[in-house]
Amino acid sequence: MNEKTRNFLVNRFQVYYSQADIHLPPEHISREWGFIPFSDSSETFMKRHIAFGSEGEIKDYLKGIAPAHAYYSVAYYEYPSAPKMKEKNWQKADLIFDIDSDHLPGKITSYADMLEKGKKETFKLMEFLLDDFGFAEKDVHIVFSGGRGYHCHITDPSVLHLESPERREIVDYVSAKGIDLERILDTKEVSGDAGREIAQMMVFPSEAEGGWKGRINRYFISFMKEIVARDDAEEILRGFKGVGEKTARQIIEVFRDEAQVEVLKKGNIDVLSAVNKKIINALIEEGIKKMSAVVDEPVTADIKRLIRLPGSLHGGSGMKVMSLTIDELEKFEPLRDAVVFGERLVKLKVIKPFAVQMKEKDIEVEPGEQELPEYAAVHLMCRGVAEYGHDRIPRI
Repeated sequence: MNEKTRNFLVNRFQVYYSQADIHLPPEHISREWGFIPFSDSSETFMKRHIAFGSEGEIKDYLKGIAPAHAYYSVAYYEYPSAPKMKEKNWQKADLIFDIDSDHLPGKITSYADMLEKGKKETFKLMEFLLDDFGFAEKDVHIVFSGGRGYHCHITDPSVLHLESPERREIVDYVSAKGIDLERILDTKEVSGDAGREIAQMMVFPSEAEGGWKGRINRYFISFMKEIVARDDAEEILRGFKGVGEKTARQIIEVFRDEAQVEVLKKGNIDVLSAVNKKIINALIEEGIKKMSAVVDEPVTADIKRLIRLPGSLHGGSGMKVMSLTIDELEKFEPLRDAVVFGERLVKLKVIKPFAVQMKEKDIEVEPGEQELPEYAAVHLMCRGVAEYGHDRIPRI
């Protein structure tokens, strides 16, 4: 960005920070802070190893320099401003999860579509954290990053002293890494009737079991009932490897019969004995892919990482980094709710074609001079596709 664009963005961010509601982390005086300023050069650098003694100091600093990006450490230190990491004396760290929407599987059609995928992935992660790990909602803090995805902060005392390997194990669990279906769908020997040889019966987890076992039962049944309720159920089932016409009809018959479904919920899979185990495995593997949460493992494992400050602005989008409750996440639309700038028209010099949907409006521009509402103009300048077009920066 050129100098005029940089000065304009700093001005607008300063106006925002003069009245912003900043959500400071617990024990903020024990955190290291880092800031990336707006720059009119191609080089980006971070000012870090900073510590503050009070809430007022932090807010004054934000108003004064209006950084493009504001971060604090997930770690709590005895000496957070020490210039070398080994001198800071690490004490503990929040447990952090990062869902980066553009790293999720599947085709992405737009920025809005990408953010919606990230939101859905966040809900999947919440199920693990609340149901499987038993964290209280008050200790689980969801944050929209202001850019491409969501962060989740866990401040429960039970996790603060976990080392990196233990945090990686949590990531492995929520991402279904290392699940052994052979152990979940095992077989055991059962006695036959008088005069009959010992037989083998497939073992399936019940819906009441904890962890992944119960999840697999519940999801498998829900997934299959959803399919068999459709008019084209047979066609869908035949799309799975190994499922022919006869097997598809057997599966449909079982999952359309509530009595047999109740038997399955209890872990008795004999009702599907006519279906090859490999086919059942394939269907369950599909379910595991849909249930598991895709999180950035290095972020969770890093006990000294810097993370975005809720309430700050994201210098790559101009949007607000927002703290959200689970109920708020349900209705949250980032391209509407995280947009903080107004409707005043701003002249731009657009560098390359760009399209985005913001505040429920489709915005599409071509290279050349354009006038856009300030919220859209800030977004385009932050994305690097436009420069500020006025001769002077207005005083507001």
